[in-house]
Amino acid sequence: MSIFNREEKYLRLLSEREYSVKELSEKLFISEPTVRRDIISLKKKDLITSHRGIVSLKSKYADQRIPLFIRNEEYNDAKKEIAIKAALYIKDGDVIMLDASTTAYHLLPHLTTFKNILVITNGAKTAIDAAAMGIKTICTGGEMLLESFSYIGTDAENILSRYNADIAFFSCRGLSEDGIITDNSIPENSIRRIMIKNSKKSYLLCDKSKFGKKYLNTLCRKDDIDGIISDN
Repeated sequence: MSIFNREEKYLRLLSEREYSVKELSEKLFISEPTVRRDIISLKKKDLITSHRGIVSLKSKYADQRIPLFIRNEEYNDAKKEIAIKAALYIKDGDVIMLDASTTAYHLLPHLTTFKNILVITNGAKTAIDAAAMGIKTICTGGEMLLESFSYIGTDAENILSRYNADIAFFSCRGLSEDGIITDNSIPENSIRRIMIKNSKKSYLLCDKSKFGKKYLNTLCRKDDIDGIISDN
């Protein structure tokens, strides 16, 4: 198996906690010298860091974002519960803005029960799957962020600014104790600000693991939106 095929396995393991070279060798059923060679390759891609044989995911730093396939599996049960609650705020004929978060993505199956729904999103995966489910969808396009399959930048912002919605659902990485909503991704927060501004109602989808945390960039305060929907 090549390093390319092993890369996802490394990232899945390291998204849970730090691992030693020996532990990775045992988990992946490969030799320790092979793990060390893989570490060199992954460090060149700026995905991991290692010190004295302990390997950790570089995406924990402020200028990195956890890859989508990892985030999509984080707190899945909580996201499903949040999606059920969020669907209660939707009605037939709504225009709905969804950010590219995996939490908002979990709303898609529930949208199929409504009539004449229009989804506007900057999420490539969200747009493709919504359309496949028969949901009328507009996707912003723009510069692609590979880590989250989200469209960002001036083009995405300009297109999104042309539309108005009944309701927006978005997520974040942290909600501090004093009600500040934050994320590591500055360009994705710029998209979310437009969604909040151009929607009659806006709701943060936030599982309880994010409570009490604060990250690099401030999106808004909880008083700036209409509510927080959580599994708590």
